[in-house]
Amino acid sequence: MKPIRLTAHAIEQCVERGASETEVCEAIQRGIREPAKRGRFMCRLNFQYAARWQDKFYAIKQVAPVAIEEQNEIVVVTVYTFYF
Repeated sequence: MKPIRLTAHAIEQCVERGASETEVCEAIQRGIREPAKRGRFMCRLNFQYAARWQDKFYAIKQVAPVAIEEQNEIVVVTVYTFYF
């Protein structure tokens, strides 16, 4: 697999939305890939969470990075998280 690089925006979104860079890379490597706008793709991967996020308890955290595949690397442009 190509190296994965997170943009500054993607790193900021990780912090704001509670995802780690490790989780983002794992989501790209093992997650379900679906097409996104502008030739990009989104990968979704669920993680056992069993913790509180913004004062509410959640069992599952889904990490969903949006990336574009370039010739020599995969560039993550933003990161979404969903809590269940």
